[in-house]
Amino acid sequence: MHDDLVDHLTRTTPLSRGEALRVIQDVLAYFDETTEDYVRRRHRELQGQGLVNAEIFDRIEADLRYRAVAPAELTLRQLRRIVYG
Repeated sequence: MHDDLVDHLTRTTPLSRGEALRVIQDVLAYFDETTEDYVRRRHRELQGQGLVNAEIFDRIEADLRYRAVAPAELTLRQLRRIVYG
């Protein structure tokens, strides 16, 4: 999976094929987090840094605008509706 990306990374970085594949898998796993999981995790992290909820929620709201998160799971019916209306 993602052979073209693995090839690109091995050409453009000093990574071996195995290392490039591991990096890709780590990045994909990082972005596989749902919006809900991301919000909960970031809330805990920011709370641990001593921020209060008003600051935390403002920061999370701003971060979500630029954060790639896993899409909601779609049923076959939902997928068909996306394609066919």
